[in-house]
Amino acid sequence: MDILLQQIVNGLVQGSVYALVALGYTMVYGILGLINFAHGEVVMVGAMVALTMTQLLAASGLPPLVILLIALMTSAGVCMALGYGIERIAYRPLRNAPRLAPLITAIGVSIVLQNLAMMFWGREYHAFPALLPHSTHMLAGAVINDVQIIIVLVALAVMACLLLLVHRTRLGRAMRAVAENPSAAALMGVNINGVISVTFMLGSALAAVAGIMVSANYGIVHYYMGAILGLKAFTAAVLGGIGNLRGAMLGGLLLGLIESLGAGYIGDLSGGFFGSNYQDVFAFFVLIIVLIFRPSGLMGERVAERA
Repeated sequence: MDILLQQIVNGLVQGSVYALVALGYTMVYGILGLINFAHGEVVMVGAMVALTMTQLLAASGLPPLVILLIALMTSAGVCMALGYGIERIAYRPLRNAPRLAPLITAIGVSIVLQNLAMMFWGREYHAFPALLPHSTHMLAGAVINDVQIIIVLVALAVMACLLLLVHRTRLGRAMRAVAENPSAAALMGVNINGVISVTFMLGSALAAVAGIMVSANYGIVHYYMGAILGLKAFTAAVLGGIGNLRGAMLGGLLLGLIESLGAGYIGDLSGGFFGSNYQDVFAFFVLIIVLIFRPSGLMGERVAERA
């Protein structure tokens, strides 16, 4: 029973990160119908920028929490600028192109960002400083530390704020209008290009937060860290129903739980043949199952097949 509770706690922590990254995918897809496969690399850039800021401020004498907040704001700003640049340079010229062109461009942008990060920060793994308390607590037999609690609480707060922004603000109404019918929204005076750019910037800011969460949780930053994380977050978005904000949140949490429970019990179920290092298999197995049986996702709308 303790193992089950521990895996559930681990799954909720990991799922919170997946949900934040998945929101970036689903926001862009909901408005443009585009899968931004470079989003995982934006997460990596956010983590790298935060690492650089913490290193620069290490000898400043500032409290660790202040250093972390400065790193977060800097990271979010850089990622927002990066998201704007990606949309403006790579995707906007291809907005009316066949769907394959932006998809290939997204993969190309991902590769470019990986290589640029490798040039600036190197190939080696970097240790992310422990700026948050790491006290451990017992929760019904499961162990959880302060960093994991903060990750879950921050993720829930950010997701709640995003829902309020989309459903209760003028910008949110504009975003929903563009997602529903861009031509009609333009006729009503909505700045289509501005809304799309803001959407990319918001998604990139969420990616920066997720990058810092992952780095603080594992204590490691690497130029390739966004590749698998991005694919898993995309799986979470598809699982919940890509284009649906609540679906992305649900998909992220479910995927985290599935992956954690699978990693905890795959050894027993396979008689020791497989170990917890095969946990990535579960994410992509879920993706295959969802695409076969419910391509629209758990909360996505079913689209009637054309005769």
